[in-house]
Amino acid sequence: MSFVGEFDRLPLTEWVARAREASADDVERSLSEKRLSFVDFAHLLSPAAGKFLERLGRRSHGLTRQRFGNVVRFFAPLYLSNECINNCKYCGFSRDNPILRVTLSVAEVLREARALKEQGFRNILIVAGEHPKFVSNGYLTDCVKALRDEFPGISLEVGPMETDEYRPIVAAGAEGLVVYQETYDRQVYAQVHTSGPKRDFSWRLECPERGYAAGFKRLGIGALFGLGDWRLEALAVAAHADYLLRHCWKAQLTISLPRLRPHAGEFQPLTHISDRELTQLVCAFRLMFPDAGLVLSTRESPKLRDGLIPLGVTLISAGSHTEPGGYTGAGKEKIHRTERGRIVALAENASEWTPETGCATGATGQFDISDTRSANEVAATVRSLGYEPVWKDWDAALTA
Repeated sequence: MSFVGEFDRLPLTEWVARAREASADDVERSLSEKRLSFVDFAHLLSPAAGKFLERLGRRSHGLTRQRFGNVVRFFAPLYLSNECINNCKYCGFSRDNPILRVTLSVAEVLREARALKEQGFRNILIVAGEHPKFVSNGYLTDCVKALRDEFPGISLEVGPMETDEYRPIVAAGAEGLVVYQETYDRQVYAQVHTSGPKRDFSWRLECPERGYAAGFKRLGIGALFGLGDWRLEALAVAAHADYLLRHCWKAQLTISLPRLRPHAGEFQPLTHISDRELTQLVCAFRLMFPDAGLVLSTRESPKLRDGLIPLGVTLISAGSHTEPGGYTGAGKEKIHRTERGRIVALAENASEWTPETGCATGATGQFDISDTRSANEVAATVRSLGYEPVWKDWDAALTA
């Protein structure tokens, strides 16, 4: 049985009610537990637990230091393509957005990657919109083959595939798969995914298991906060993480807690989670999953990122671009629009979405980043907090 069957039987509404109604005594009891239940986790998400934030933070900090030491892993996203066949209301790459698009060649991908290597990165996350005409598994395999000798850590965040489609990508050298469910609320999911294969909630939910069966050694999950009720999303992510830790135990697990950011289109967040609530959430996840990696991207402000690192975050991006070619300008000669899978040349004085200031390639990014510091600036801040930035934490030679 996959997680879908287990998910549909979860008492999520009951847990959410407990999270909203928990008393200070409930929080006290849950904080005294060495191993949290889902009810305890719900208590730590409650408004009452907000008054215990300093205590939550101290315990989360101590547990993180105990399990992960004083290191913070660095990674960088490398966008291959912003072509997409899905209409997702919250995403800048959404099919019907009149944006500037491009798909990098393998040589251009390598050019971008080497620019990241010069900054110190050895862990990269390959990201692409879902469009099988432009981003096939053969294309991804070729990209990974081109990168594997220079990057010991290669992960993917692309459209879900079948297990057999993942296998050649794993064989080529990819070791991580990131698949965010976006929202675990089926009703909200249907509301924001209006067309394309991404409309299939269950197909996406099962994706980490298919990736594990194909041989990925790292699995990343998460919800995009700003769509569904944040407490329901957190509880569903926790249930999903628990399932993967039980059934996909040979893989390392990371959990990401991204919030919606401005992007091409007019979509506004459906719900809100404050900085304080996000901090509470990071602490609660650390106490619930002491050994899981917690990811924080450049979606968040420098001040908040610096403050959350000691509280449980173990993996961060830095110096990020969310558009293909953003690091070197690769692909700028091929910028175009796409209509029904066909490339359309740009008309003079066309009204395509204006790219972000300083965009090296002209292509439209997936969303606006908030922390615009360079990788070296972020690394210097991490050191000032008493942590060691880790750009490369293992080598393929060790497992050869």
